[in-house]
Amino acid sequence: MAEKDAGGTVRPLQGIRVLDLSRVLAGPSCTMMLADLGADVIKVENPGAGDDTRSWGTEVAPRQSSYYLSANRNKRDIALDFTRPEAQGIVRDLAGTSDVLVENFKLGGLDRFGLDYTALSALNPRLIYCSISGYGRTGPAAARPGYDFVAQAEAGLMSINGEEGGPPLKVGYATVDLMTGMYAGQSVLAALIAREKTGRGQHIDLALYDCAVATLSYLATGVMASGRAPTRYGNAHPDVVPYELFPAADGSLVVAIGNDTQFRKFCLQVLERPDMAEDPRYGSNPQRVKHRPDLSAAIAAVLKQRPRAAWLKAMEAAGVPGGEVRTVPEVLAAPETAARGMVCRVPHPTAGSVGLLASPMKFSDTPVRPPEAPPLIGQHTDEVLTERLGLSAARIAELRRLGAVA
Repeated sequence: MAEKDAGGTVRPLQGIRVLDLSRVLAGPSCTMMLADLGADVIKVENPGAGDDTRSWGTEVAPRQSSYYLSANRNKRDIALDFTRPEAQGIVRDLAGTSDVLVENFKLGGLDRFGLDYTALSALNPRLIYCSISGYGRTGPAAARPGYDFVAQAEAGLMSINGEEGGPPLKVGYATVDLMTGMYAGQSVLAALIAREKTGRGQHIDLALYDCAVATLSYLATGVMASGRAPTRYGNAHPDVVPYELFPAADGSLVVAIGNDTQFRKFCLQVLERPDMAEDPRYGSNPQRVKHRPDLSAAIAAVLKQRPRAAWLKAMEAAGVPGGEVRTVPEVLAAPETAARGMVCRVPHPTAGSVGLLASPMKFSDTPVRPPEAPPLIGQHTDEVLTERLGLSAARIAELRRLGAVA
């Protein structure tokens, strides 16, 4: 049964405790989603540099970079030195009182500290232990480090991205990391539901490579059906036409025709070209795919004649999908973004305030947690050790003197 937070609001994961031993992006984005949903997420960092991403991107305060801010809202932070036996004991104690643990160490990285799944599940059989790695915990590549760029290359994503006839191209952001974080979050939620049925936790083994392969989706099934490798189409769709970027008189716009009815509306009400609507070469999507070069050239010739805003207005009136190509600053300032509450500024202990994205999840009855600033290294060490483990101020001071905590 869901509990209420201090303000009386019920959050979906209220009362769930998550121990976050991950860093960079895939793991932290997973635990941030769980934190948004109301879980108490304790992020564990090395007392020195902390999460690698604290020095990536634009620095807004010491060891508070834009990259780190993007994946760590709504968490508490404790600084532990894993090389110290006392710190290892703290992790074991915290795991013993946690529902979920998320980690992305290399194969065997936590085993040497006695913090692997086998050891911790013996202490807490209800623990859900989610491991995120480049190639999974089994298989010939299990020991290899995992990076988004490499996964995009080896899982085929780069082979389908880029301009026709051009070189392979990676997606412009860490899409595999973020997709893996979403799969990890979904897996944790499923394991929590399963635990209600079995009474047991379990080990979740997620690989960046597997998640990247999974995103091939209809392209992979197409290859299995045809035996042919997909080619690059740039901004065009391999199987749907017209579905691409076109130049208007003053900029570019996207046209995304999803069916034959939309195509007729596009020709008749937007382009005002009944001849194209009646042309048998374009009467169905398979025909349009077959005659893609001629159709794309004809559409481009018409769209170049008027400004982008005029075309987009006409498309909206006709119910034809499309849109302008925005920059990221334009997206953040767009009315749709504001209307959905996707951008906010929140207080920050050293930067004054920081801009953050909000969760896209909208619940009618159990809303997500409002964004709070990502924590400083060790910001909540004393609070967590006192609240979760019942340690005295004297004991915490002793652990700090030993270098186990900071």
